[in-house]
Amino acid sequence: MSAEQNYTIKQDGEYEVVIQKSKFIAHFKRVTSEEDAQTFIQAIKKAHWSANHNCSAYIIGARNEFQKANDDGEPSGTAGLPMLEVLRKRELKDTVVVVTRYFGGIKLGGGGLIRAYGGTVSAGLDAVGIVERIAMQRLTLTVDYGWIGKVENELRQSSYLLDDIVYADTVTFHISVPVEETEAAMAWLVDLTNGQGGLETQDQRIIERDFVR
Repeated sequence: MSAEQNYTIKQDGEYEVVIQKSKFIAHFKRVTSEEDAQTFIQAIKKAHWSANHNCSAYIIGARNEFQKANDDGEPSGTAGLPMLEVLRKRELKDTVVVVTRYFGGIKLGGGGLIRAYGGTVSAGLDAVGIVERIAMQRLTLTVDYGWIGKVENELRQSSYLLDDIVYADTVTFHISVPVEETEAAMAWLVDLTNGQGGLETQDQRIIERDFVR
């Protein structure tokens, strides 16, 4: 996976399941800093102060710079780490999850806890959804009116995004292409117009699209 492409949760949300009479509630939030993650964790702990455990895990940063797991009183390695491993396996970034547990009276054992916490996060991620984030380079291609049909038709059949068409004395196509494909896309557009179009790079943007395993 390139630096221009990564995954995160589609939306903030919750997922609840009962396992051996214990209630597990996974709380998900998209964050951009450790401070945001810790604020969210503390907010969940405050809201569920009567719960037996509020275990947490997060991964933040373009290069996964910040990763942390907390068992919050569960046996070491049976809660936070399995939760973190699910985030890693899904290749998620900028995501924090807190799993609240209300103990139901039946002990699950180490293996049972690992499966319960990891499974709750995995099922919760399926519920809230995952998106793929892609860095896109904006381009503008300006051509005479005689090129409209050919250029528009080729763009709509390509994998590139045709954002807008502006009609003035000439016609300007606003196009978005994956950052790593910028040079290839520009070469293709030059070839498409026999070098008769005015081609410029603009700013970059991030697009999100639903990701299905």
